Amino acid sequence: MAMIRNKARHRLVAVSLILPFVAIFALVFAYPVVEVVRMSFTNAPLIGGGEWIGLDNYIRLFSDKLFYTSVVNNGYFVLLTVIPTTVIALGIALAVNRLSGRMQALVLVMFFTPYVLPVSVVTQIWAWMLDFQFGILQPVIEFFTGKSVPVFKNPNWVMPTVATVTIWWTNGFNVLLFLAGLRNIPTELYEAAALDGATRRQLFWRITWPLLWPVTALVLTLQLILQLKIFDQIYLLSEGGPFNSSYVLLLMVYREAFQLNHGGYAAAISLVLFLLIVVISVLQFQILRIGGKGK
Repeated sequence: MAMIRNKARHRLVAVSLILPFVAIFALVFAYPVVEVVRMSFTNAPLIGGGEWIGLDNYIRLFSDKLFYTSVVNNGYFVLLTVIPTTVIALGIALAVNRLSGRMQALVLVMFFTPYVLPVSVVTQIWAWMLDFQFGILQPVIEFFTGKSVPVFKNPNWVMPTVATVTIWWTNGFNVLLFLAGLRNIPTELYEAAALDGATRRQLFWRITWPLLWPVTALVLTLQLILQLKIFDQIYLLSEGGPFNSSYVLLLMVYREAFQLNHGGYAAAISLVLFLLIVVISVLQFQILRIGGKGK
């Protein structure tokens, strides 16, 4: 009898410890997800009820040219940022790892400082530096192109420029992840390989890169998810222009929900974006996992 009472007490304690998390999870995640799914099948405004219209929002979405433009722009932005930022962060981490003491700390602060800035500050800094008339970077652009360029109003320049801003802003965190991975590699491996006459290039490809692959896969996956959700920089720097050349899916959600008050249609777009992120992330993770087994 005493054993039964102890088990019941343990279960009660376990439930009391788990219940707050379950309640918060249901309130801030599960309920909003269910509500978004429900709204996507209605013609509801942003706030308030609506009539059930079935798949009409999805039929409308997949016949909307702006949706396909946004998907292409999202994919283009991912190509411009995910692999480049990973390569740049790895290069910086390898260089910083060779430093020590105060110099290493100073360099780390320099690279990590942009990451702690709010996006509004970051975009304001770059908008000022790239201003068509007074921007301090316009002479550099003019040196290579022969003329000043309004980068956020030029269809060919806007996405690469926003990608550059994003890499500069977010790369500090990736550098820290790679540094943590580098410091977990035993120095004895390098010493043994050096005694066998391994070159610096061989040390990287035979030791550093294989052992750093899990961190690389993590950075690639995180960057993919983050860049598929691009919104802030686009909204603040170009607002989707010019001529929808930087229009992305979350900007489409914002427009439909908060400007046109089409809550049901915005919910359908959000759900499609969520499914895209899940499918692409899972595929990338599986590909990276297979690649890691081959190392």
